[in-house]
Amino acid sequence: MLNTLRRIVQDVNAAHDLQSALAIIVAEVRKAMNTEVCSVYLFDQDTNEYTLRATEGLKKSAIGIRLGRSEGLVGQVGLREEPINLEDAPSHPKYRYLEETGEAPFHAFLGVPIIHHRKILGVLVVQQRERRCFEESEESFLVTMSAQLAGVIAHAEATGAIKQDSYSQIGELKQAARFNGVAGAPGVAIGVAVAVLPPAYLSGVPDQTCEDIDAELVHFQHALESVRDDLRKTSAKLADHIRPEEQALFDVYLRMLDDNALGAEISDLIRQGQWAQGALRRVIDEHVRNFEMMEDPYLRERAVDVKDLGRRVLAYLQEQQTINIQYPDQTILVSEELTPVMLGEVAKEKLVGLVSVQGSGNSHVAILARAMGIPTVMGALDLPYTQLNGKQLIVDGNVGRVYLSPSDELRAYYQEVVDEEKLFIAGLESLKNLPCVSLDNCRIPLWVNTGLITDVMRSLDRGAEGVGLYRTEVPFMIRERFPSENEQQEIYRSQLEAFAPNPVTMRTLDIGGDKSLSYFPIKEDNPFLGWRGIRVTLDHPEIFLVQIRAMLKASAGLNNLRIMLPMISSVSEVDDALHLIHRAYGEVVNEGGNVVLPPIGVMIEVPAAVYQVSELARRVDFISIGSNDLTQYLLAVDRNNPRVAELYHSFHPAVLTALQAVVRDTHRVGKPVSICGEMAGDPVASLLLVAMGFDVLSMNATNLPKVKWLLRQISVSWAKELLQSVLKMDNPHLISSTIELALRKKGLGKIITPSKA
Repeated sequence: MLNTLRRIVQDVNAAHDLQSALAIIVAEVRKAMNTEVCSVYLFDQDTNEYTLRATEGLKKSAIGIRLGRSEGLVGQVGLREEPINLEDAPSHPKYRYLEETGEAPFHAFLGVPIIHHRKILGVLVVQQRERRCFEESEESFLVTMSAQLAGVIAHAEATGAIKQDSYSQIGELKQAARFNGVAGAPGVAIGVAVAVLPPAYLSGVPDQTCEDIDAELVHFQHALESVRDDLRKTSAKLADHIRPEEQALFDVYLRMLDDNALGAEISDLIRQGQWAQGALRRVIDEHVRNFEMMEDPYLRERAVDVKDLGRRVLAYLQEQQTINIQYPDQTILVSEELTPVMLGEVAKEKLVGLVSVQGSGNSHVAILARAMGIPTVMGALDLPYTQLNGKQLIVDGNVGRVYLSPSDELRAYYQEVVDEEKLFIAGLESLKNLPCVSLDNCRIPLWVNTGLITDVMRSLDRGAEGVGLYRTEVPFMIRERFPSENEQQEIYRSQLEAFAPNPVTMRTLDIGGDKSLSYFPIKEDNPFLGWRGIRVTLDHPEIFLVQIRAMLKASAGLNNLRIMLPMISSVSEVDDALHLIHRAYGEVVNEGGNVVLPPIGVMIEVPAAVYQVSELARRVDFISIGSNDLTQYLLAVDRNNPRVAELYHSFHPAVLTALQAVVRDTHRVGKPVSICGEMAGDPVASLLLVAMGFDVLSMNATNLPKVKWLLRQISVSWAKELLQSVLKMDNPHLISSTIELALRKKGLGKIITPSKA
């Protein structure tokens, strides 16, 4: 049965449209189970009806007949959301005979629901003349088959194929198709899709010997230099739009093509008699395979970079003419795997949005997109990107959603969102130099989260009063080696000087989980619960001490540094880290450094730390909550996974209870507590955080003006009343809608992101 299942799945995945896939399923399942009838009924949410879409064994003229949601045995399978296996179907009280199907002779009935993400999509049915219950193995087979079919139907539903009279033409959609992905960079873009395909396909290159090795080496070197030249031109084109730190990504690519890196490995194979194209394919495939096997998401992203470089070299080896792509105004770039090089080939003034089928919010493209302020959706797995060229798209980077061929109404709605956002942001300029003070005179400091040099000016332009989280791993991630102490000192100094005299909270190196270094690979089965954050740096004091020394030296004369320890799960980790920090401080002082020991704090990101806050707070100077990871760990939800991202909700009662407990226990010890992450930058959530008593909110610079505007319009006492009412609720969506309703009643509804409402 397993081999049969695999064969059917392969045939279904190869089908060119939904109807073909359904026809394959009913024919193959009927044959595999040796039954007389196999049928598929699809459920229409709009009409609340099932429609017979494909059958083998019933009359073909019956295709198209409809059943109500609770009608007949098919309706019962859907309502119960579990299989129904009957020896004699006509004797069941819910049985409904449909004369047009010709099913009178059939007694045995087995129906299983087709469910995708808790949503009923249809029912798969087999029937037989003889009276008997289908065996357990047969039922298991059909359940497995329906699970496979669910993905096919969900994709067809997303693309609008189910609603079409013609199933093969995406261009003839009668309604907007919606695709879910992962938010890569915030904002909304409306424009025209330009599908970018890889320049060449390595997989089709055969092995072949070459007679003139020297000529082949020259040919390869010419191709290599052509790609290097392309990369330099692209980097120069982006120079005015990104800071040197982001531009360093292109230096990474150039080093990968260096004669001592990939270039050397390929040249060695050519010298052994392999032609250049075959040598290129072998080396690229090996590196891609190694990267793709790694569990770490950031390392897996490097496979995309290697693949892209390999294809570009191959294009020159094959002497292909570069396709001259025309980029219209309002270009939305779409590809299976977007790369920074692709992004750099579009004029900045024409590029309004990005969509990638593969990738996550941690990819190089997502990093650049956030730096450049381009709305982006990553991981849109069901997107038929090859068929989108020239189509109208809406990219909702706030929630990770893409709309294909939107209706006039949907387009008008999102255009209004874009226009209102521009007007609203423009109106917030006047708040830049004003303090964040509530109507009842409560002062609320608003800080920013930074990581890229680009973030500095954007943060200062929006009136940031300090840095609640500087991600020191970013300079490590865009290099091919550990930065030296002097290099780190220079980077940290620029951050501290830019914000002086305001405080800058530098998180010590936080790698592992979804962040890793190509030159320091961490391969684990479960990286989010593995060797990451403080666990790595305590195991490698030589890395930790160098970083702390660089931070301390960078702070000389400024004295606005704060050091924060990530991923703390026990008191002993804090004790060990403090020992190393004091050691590094002593070394710097002994060298003649005029520095003061900065405040030291702990990040609360894992549930274990929530229950140790009092002990942790007694050992350090401040506590800060990392809302993204804490929510993720409390709910056991990977928010970068499109399949479960909807379960990630900051207003989950468990999250709110944990946040309140941390504030309470920290204040009891007499220490301040801040919060950084997406929750702090959500104006709606900021009401609850202020009501809980957080001393500082730290957020993305883009959201700071909105949060300041809202908090200046409310009283903290009102926010506390709102908090007490929502803490009695047990549903995050109800909590969210309650807060939004309260804001609308106060005339503050414009702060609610329309695409999230």
